[in-house]
Amino acid sequence: MVVRTLPIASASSLSLSKDRPSFLSNSVGSSSVCCIRSCYNHHPTRRLALFQLGTAIPQSQLFGAKAANLLRAEGNSIEGSTSGNAATAFMEQDALNWVKNDKRRMLHVVYRVGDLEKTIKFYTECLGMKVLRKRDIPEERYSNAFLGYGPEDSHFAVELTYNYGVDKYDIGNGFGHFGIAVEDVAKTVDIGKAKGGKVTREPGPVKGGNTIIAFIEDPDGYKFELLERGPTPEPLCQVMLRVGDLDRSINFYKKAFGMELLRKKDNPEYMYTVAMMGYGSEDKSAVLELTYNYGVTEYDKGNGYAQIAIGTDDVYKTAEAIKLCGGKITREPGPLPGINTKITACLDPDGWKSVFVDNVDFLRELE
Repeated sequence: MVVRTLPIASASSLSLSKDRPSFLSNSVGSSSVCCIRSCYNHHPTRRLALFQLGTAIPQSQLFGAKAANLLRAEGNSIEGSTSGNAATAFMEQDALNWVKNDKRRMLHVVYRVGDLEKTIKFYTECLGMKVLRKRDIPEERYSNAFLGYGPEDSHFAVELTYNYGVDKYDIGNGFGHFGIAVEDVAKTVDIGKAKGGKVTREPGPVKGGNTIIAFIEDPDGYKFELLERGPTPEPLCQVMLRVGDLDRSINFYKKAFGMELLRKKDNPEYMYTVAMMGYGSEDKSAVLELTYNYGVTEYDKGNGYAQIAIGTDDVYKTAEAIKLCGGKITREPGPLPGINTKITACLDPDGWKSVFVDNVDFLRELE
């Protein structure tokens, strides 16, 4: 699934988000909000699909007739209120159970770069990634490329987007880094230096632990944490985002996204706490690393980082479950015109965006 975001948006293109008040206390500011455009689309009419609200299936169809019967309970105001609360509780539990059993996987992470070929060269030569697929859409003035360490049907990937004529983006201070597991951090750092990479932290033990790590920046300033580990089926192993309320975020990703809390560690000496969330163990799959810095509740998201794409068996049920958990849907579930790939998009409590993609449709795109 490919979603492209332009660096600058007109007021009219942002009318959808303005008309629908956010439940977030610190959502993305107007200076960093960008117009959404689908990279699937090769002509403007398809592009408009991302601003059209799909028709959501009623909750009674999604999570059982019992919920609908409870909602239709008759009686006086007190009885009606009690029935309504029971119906809501039933639907939420039913939704949570469905989410836990849904076949989900982190597919790729999307962000913008100023020179696609230069970035590809750095990722392949310094980080050992492979180009998985690439496309240029001149009529809409953008190109993108997918890179990773294995086929997209079974591995996490990065999706790089280049918008014609835009050579620089503001990364902000909310996005943290991507994580790559390597067998020899020092050797990888030496290769990066030889290829012109900028090392921002030399190899050494992580603060408060024993794992050997290092940090290196790509040509656009995105940081990569190199973690020394044994052989792993998923070297591209982390996406780190900063959040303003860690417990709130953990609760949201557990309930709405069906992720597991893999581990949580408080580091009072350095005034931060981290939580690893995901759909599998850290040594075998990509995970989301949420970081809370003591006393910091808001971050500047910039306009470089875009979103994570996650696979699901049903985007309609996914959207309803997110709503029931208090999430904000920014793109109602439904197929994109012309290609029929079904997606839905949402924001987490801090305003970080995720896009859910139908599993069957995603595999069809890779054929």
